[in-house]
Amino acid sequence: MSAGEWISTSMPYLTPREHGQLDAWSAELAARGRRGSQRVVYAGEVLAPPGIAELLGVSGGETVVVRRRIIHLGDEPSELTDTYYPLAIARGTRLASTAKIRGGAVTLLAELGHAGARVQEDVVARMPTEDERGVLRTADDEPVLQLTRLTLDRDDRPIQVDRMVMPAHRQRLRYEIRIGDRAQS
Repeated sequence: MSAGEWISTSMPYLTPREHGQLDAWSAELAARGRRGSQRVVYAGEVLAPPGIAELLGVSGGETVVVRRRIIHLGDEPSELTDTYYPLAIARGTRLASTAKIRGGAVTLLAELGHAGARVQEDVVARMPTEDERGVLRTADDEPVLQLTRLTLDRDDRPIQVDRMVMPAHRQRLRYEIRIGDRAQS
C-alpha cells in the first residue's frame, strides 16, 4: 500500500461507539499510525437531490438534513462525503450542525433511537465533476469512486444515506462477509 492509498472497510462506520470512544475515522487513523482530519463544510437543511430523495423514501425536493465533509489523509484530500438524514430524525439535533459529534453520527443516531440494522452499498466509477476535481486535487483524466450507502433500521426505514466520492487511484474498498451472520426471515 502506498503512503497515499487507503484501504476502507465499512463495518467500523456502521457500529455505534461506546461512551468516550473516538469516532470510527479517528480510531482507524490512530490504529494505523496515520494522521488525518475531517472538516464539516456545511450542515443544515437542503432540498433532497432526486437520487437521495428516492433512497430516503421522501418526495423529490422534500427537505432533508445534510452534513458535508472533506476528509484528509495526511495533508491530502481523500474523500468528499455528504450524509443525508430524514428531517424527522435530524432537525434540531447535532446532525444539523457543523460541530464535531463525539463518537460519530452513527453513535448519535443510536442515542436518538435510530440504530442501523441493514446496509446497502453501491459503488460506481465515474469521472469527477469540476468542483470535485478541484477539491480532491485530481487530474482531468483521473476517475473517482462514488460509494452510496443506505442505512435502514430494523423496520427497513431509511435513517441515513452517505454519498462518498474518492480518487480511485488512492482508494481500495474491502468487503468482508461472514456467511454465518445471515439475517433471519
